[in-house]
Amino acid sequence: MKTLVKQTIKNIATRMSCRTFPPIDFFGLQHRNDIGRKVRASMPLVVFSLILTFMTACNQKTPVDLIVHNANIYTVDNDFSKAQAFAVKDGKFVAVGDEESIMRQYIAEETIDAQGDAVYPGFMDGHSHFTGYGENLIRWADLKGCQSYDEVIERLKVHDSLYPAEWLLGRGWDQNLWEVAEFPDNERLAEVFPNKKVLLTRVDGHAVLVSKEVLALANIDANTKMDGGMAIVKEGRCTGVLLDNLADAAKALVPKMETTQSIQALLKAQENCMAVGLTSVTDAGQYIATIELIDSLQQAGQLKMHVNAMVNPDDETMDHFMRQGVIDKERLTVRSVKIYADGALGSRGAKLLEPYSDDPTNDGLILESDEFYRHVCQKAYDAGYQVCCHAIGDGGVHHILDIFSEYLKGQNNLRWRIEHSQTVADADFQRFGEFSVIPSIQTTHCTSDMDWAGERLGERIKNAYAYQQLLQQNGWVVNGTDFPIEDISPIYTFYAAVARKHLDGTPAEGFQMENALTREQALRSITIWVARGCFLESRKGSIEVGKDADFVILDRDLMTVAENEIPATKVKMCHIH
Repeated sequence: MKTLVKQTIKNIATRMSCRTFPPIDFFGLQHRNDIGRKVRASMPLVVFSLILTFMTACNQKTPVDLIVHNANIYTVDNDFSKAQAFAVKDGKFVAVGDEESIMRQYIAEETIDAQGDAVYPGFMDGHSHFTGYGENLIRWADLKGCQSYDEVIERLKVHDSLYPAEWLLGRGWDQNLWEVAEFPDNERLAEVFPNKKVLLTRVDGHAVLVSKEVLALANIDANTKMDGGMAIVKEGRCTGVLLDNLADAAKALVPKMETTQSIQALLKAQENCMAVGLTSVTDAGQYIATIELIDSLQQAGQLKMHVNAMVNPDDETMDHFMRQGVIDKERLTVRSVKIYADGALGSRGAKLLEPYSDDPTNDGLILESDEFYRHVCQKAYDAGYQVCCHAIGDGGVHHILDIFSEYLKGQNNLRWRIEHSQTVADADFQRFGEFSVIPSIQTTHCTSDMDWAGERLGERIKNAYAYQQLLQQNGWVVNGTDFPIEDISPIYTFYAAVARKHLDGTPAEGFQMENALTREQALRSITIWVARGCFLESRKGSIEVGKDADFVILDRDLMTVAENEIPATKVKMCHIH
């Protein structure tokens, strides 16, 4: 356009200098020399005015709300292309490209010079417990990383002194970190916290330690039996450790938080998530009241994060949402139901095809009846909802693949998911591809478990945390953290995916590196593949024109920085449209 204007000016200037303007017959005035001379004399001024108007229109920049430039942008589009700048208008990317073209064409109310820093699509967590995490922040003692039962007790003392209440709650203990890796006993609780209702959830959420007062309230003793649940008994006495469905029965006794507390918890959870670069989360399993509270906060503009809410599988919750069909609002998606096939590996509740290598009398638990699974699957199938099933042991994965196959009947685009997919039998890997079942993995589970998982699984460990092998079945996976079970940081998720090491860099050679993800795969697994996992790939997960303007700016480039520097990466900016 500039070349055209310059050439036009040149041509006109040439004609002006040569005085070659032809006579013009206005209303038959060609032969009136006095009027003709006036008209001819005014022509250069008229033409020049038109040219100025034309040039001004050509050089006028399009107004937008935000420009980010001088950036190292990973768009995570189909070609994994890069860019230097983008423009945002009304919460959407309206242009993505090179520095010169964006800065020439657009003008913004706000302009950010990224100073060469790396920019990525907003990180997305494909499997978390967002609401539960927020509740933990304001209500539960943090027991993560305790190196002994004594340390657990000391942290509880501090929490109880700061937040005295009828119930003493804690979360995050892991007996595998203790010198004697055995389940604790509630005798110590009786000594230190007499007459107190104490409930302490194990790090995986599938086991609890409760005080004698809670056992009495729940009417649980050494003789209590429950399908999909187990009480740990010692010398004919219930120790207070309850697994899976029995643990859930005890947790159901804990009083619900007040609405004001719930709001505080959700907003605090959002604050922490944005601090680590998360712009969207999947909340794995919620009831009507919680989802409606999230929706109301989003409508009020207080909760800016997008939440993909999986509904709990009770008939009341399923019917409430499935009658409405798929719910796809600007910040809320409801189109999936969360169920459980088995328990967790750490508490030996995960269902295995053969007994545990370190407990030959136990092969884990299937938590529900086949009738239940088929009931939920049929409701979801009829309503166009996804089924997302927790399955950790190879027996749990095998069992739920059998159930899924009855409905999916071959390749499809329903995107039913197996959450965790931690251990898979040789013959079952290909069934993920055969029925288009999407593995929803949490790569930090690998690095948390790798020091002891081999004791549980023996030779089966080679089929555990097999992320690359799972990815090859459909060409993509969903990745997440399962927070608060793991740290909320998607950067740690990325690091675990590519390095398969602890944050301190051990083991030096990594763990079963044949199943590590490449850096590109790892980045896709926390952006565009998460979006695809909840049918949002047309709106989120990459920096492309028309998509929501969610992005993060980091202080180093995850794609090129030395592996050992990845965990130290900091978020400089997290932007939600």
